[in-house]
Amino acid sequence: MDVLLDLIATVSRWSRGHLHDIALAIMATLLVLFGPGINAWVQERIGGLNFLFRTLLFVLLCAVGYGLAMIYLTPWLAKGLAYFSNYTLAPVLLLVFFLIGIVADRS
Repeated sequence: MDVLLDLIATVSRWSRGHLHDIALAIMATLLVLFGPGINAWVQERIGGLNFLFRTLLFVLLCAVGYGLAMIYLTPWLAKGLAYFSNYTLAPVLLLVFFLIGIVADRS
């Protein structure tokens, strides 16, 4: 049992040094998974507008909206993950990536 706890703590300490990259990977994957749904919802809402205005809004959503989400939400996610202890961080990260894999498989 001590070997397992030591392994979890070691993986968590290693992960802690790479939390920003891990949070970036999670955010990018979530945007890839849920982006088409968001885009479809926005297209429904702005479908009756002028072509030029509709295109401008869509470009603003994709370029600015998703870009700002990557820039500003990633540090928040990294800070949230940093609150976990060395005995919970690695299992939480495994669970998050496992759940993302399940969602990706069903998409």
